[in-house]
Formats: sequence, C-alpha cells, structure tokens
Amino acid sequence: MQFNTVIFDMDGLLINSEPLWDEAATEIFQQYNFQLTKAQYATTTGMRTKEFVEWWFNYYKIDARHNAAAETDILKKVVEKVAAKGNAMPGVAHIFNFFIERNFKIGLATSSGKPLIDLVVDKLGIRNYLQSIESASDLPYGKPHPQVYLNCAEALNSHPTECICFEDSFNGLIAAKAARMKCVVVPAAHDSKNERFNAADLKISSLVNFNSLLMQTL
Repeated sequence: MQFNTVIFDMDGLLINSEPLWDEAATEIFQQYNFQLTKAQYATTTGMRTKEFVEWWFNYYKIDARHNAAAETDILKKVVEKVAAKGNAMPGVAHIFNFFIERNFKIGLATSSGKPLIDLVVDKLGIRNYLQSIESASDLPYGKPHPQVYLNCAEALNSHPTECICFEDSFNGLIAAKAARMKCVVVPAAHDSKNERFNAADLKISSLVNFNSLLMQTL
C-alpha cells in the first residue's frame, strides 16, 4: 500500500523536552526522597505522566494518595521549563518540508496533554501543517498501547498501513508497530545503540538524515 500519511510523536522527537521532563521529575521526586538513575528514567520514557508517577511511586513504596499531586506538579514544571528552554530538534523544518512537498497528511500523536501540546506546536510554528493532533492523556491506555496512533489515523481518514510514524522512545515505537504502521525511530544519542530499537523499520540519528531513498526502504 502506498504511504500518504506521516504521524509524529512530540517530546524528544520534535522538541528537546525529554531532558526537561527528567529535570522536572527529579525536582518533584526529590520531595519524596528518591531519585531515578538515567537507566531507570529511560525505561519509562514515552509513558504518560500519570503512569510514570504510578510506576515509580509503587516501586519506591510512596503512598498512592500523593500520585495526583506529584503528577500535577511535574506537568506544571515541564510547561514552565519548555516555555523557557525548549528548542526544536535538528531537522524539524526539513522533515515537515519533506512531507509537505509530497502532499502527505500530517498528524501528531503524543502522550502529553493539551497545555504542553499547545505550547510546543506554537513554539515550533507547525500548527498550520497538522491536520490532526491526538493526545493519549485522557485515553484508557497510553503508549505502548496503539490507540493514540489509531485515533490519529482515523482522524486523518488514513488506513494504518498508509502511515509512517516517527518516534524517539521504545514505548512509542511499540505503539506505532502495534498500530500496524511503519516506524522510523530517532533515539537520543546516549541510547542509540540500544538493541531494542532494532524493532523499528528504520533507525536514524537525526530527522535531518531522512530522505526519499530511506523512505523507499520502508
């Protein structure tokens, strides 16, 4: 089937927000007397904040009554940090122009909620190019569940097999593949050699590197 749709993840793929999520979580979790290692944090990248907090509070035996407050505090800090320090990842203009020139339908499928989505799409100047913006924040399940990708394809009137997805996290990669979509993964440099990313249809080091020859390999 011919590709006609591209769906992008947001955090860590289009904007350099993953270190800012890490900073925010570290600051809040310190209030509960624990701190994640880089390896621990990487295992839950791509999860929704609610699930992220639940996972680590359960792991560190923090009373679940604190979950909602911690989630709210992390989300607030992330929005503040992205507003102050968020920048486009290398190749964002290139990748959007690539698919606009080919008349692809373009969507966004993210685990983040509306406040951060609105901030990022306006900060990057991409709102007018997105025909669908879908969030997993209020869905029954977030990534690695495929629902947010399936919802985005449906909103774009596209069949899943017509879609190419771009992701930076393993949870997002699994979500895209579970939706029966092709997935191009752009891992963070420190995690690029992780063998689990071999599950992707294509792995590249930067959005800048994607081109028509690589698309033909999908």
